[in-house]
Amino acid sequence: MAMNAVARETVFALRRQIAKIEGTLPERLQAPAAASLDTNASAVANTDLTPNADLTIVRRGKAAALPDAFLPIGVGRLDAALSGGLPKAALSEIHGLETRDAGAVAGFALSLTSLILKQAQGLPVLWIGTTEIFREAGFPYARGLHASFGIEPGQLLFSEAPRLLDALWVAEEAARMTALAAVILEIRGNPQRLDLTATRRLHARAISAGRPVFLLRQAAEPEPTAASVRLIVSPAPAVPRATVAGPLAGSIGRPAFTITIGKSRTALPGQFTLEWNPDERVFDERWGEERRARQHRTEDPVPVVSLSRGRKDPAAASGAVLAFPPVGSPTARDQPSPGERAAHLGPRRAG
Repeated sequence: MAMNAVARETVFALRRQIAKIEGTLPERLQAPAAASLDTNASAVANTDLTPNADLTIVRRGKAAALPDAFLPIGVGRLDAALSGGLPKAALSEIHGLETRDAGAVAGFALSLTSLILKQAQGLPVLWIGTTEIFREAGFPYARGLHASFGIEPGQLLFSEAPRLLDALWVAEEAARMTALAAVILEIRGNPQRLDLTATRRLHARAISAGRPVFLLRQAAEPEPTAASVRLIVSPAPAVPRATVAGPLAGSIGRPAFTITIGKSRTALPGQFTLEWNPDERVFDERWGEERRARQHRTEDPVPVVSLSRGRKDPAAASGAVLAFPPVGSPTARDQPSPGERAAHLGPRRAG
């Protein structure tokens, strides 16, 4: 019996360590009491969560996540693809492939910050970056933060580090703090110091504190990291502003983002177009408008003549091109058939 108990604890510890490395754990993972387990070692892998229990059991190599383990983005298809949203206690990447996408990446991160602060109960968010990145992309505008995202100036803290090494140190120390609602680290390019080991430290401290850490990468190429989710963000064209009388021509509507799932352990690669509603402070998916736009582009742009009265078939479409023979040349209908001869070639009558 003692050997069975030791074997159970060893198996559970190994599975917990694997889950930590893979990033499939939510914010808490506790070994169940020995009395609540069967004597069979396989029972550890098949035990479900008991009601009102504050624990997570690794089941068949996966983690049975708590209901509040994810931050829902608010778009049904995207949340379903990500198995509930972005993990709250983990490292997540938000990529911009080009420098000109920096505004879209920052805007999407601020939108996520707005969603986090709704549940943070007054906790601030720390945004860390190097002098280079803030000089290139700039700082968020305080009045714009309140108007577009509902973020008060005191809820968003900034830390500007002169070097990448300093920024990583600040991020690692901040990631372990439970006094912060989230930590955002903004990096430019693919620096050598931001390797797999550095991201593993950030990911492990995010799990320990139960807080999300977002790694914003501007003008960067995807590379191996410990992040469980990677979203590639680029700006999407805004549609005209909607009014009671219809779309207002020449106006600019809500900010829109094209979100591509570049890496996820639960989702296949996919692309979504989201709009941020600054009034309700929620995301809306714009797949309906894009589908109608594609359908409009595939339709025949030539207008069709309306049906004539008393006829079932519509008239021919306008714009048809007709081929006329050149002047002086015989037309096709004037040519004799192969079995006929022209009159001047026929036999002449004698006499």
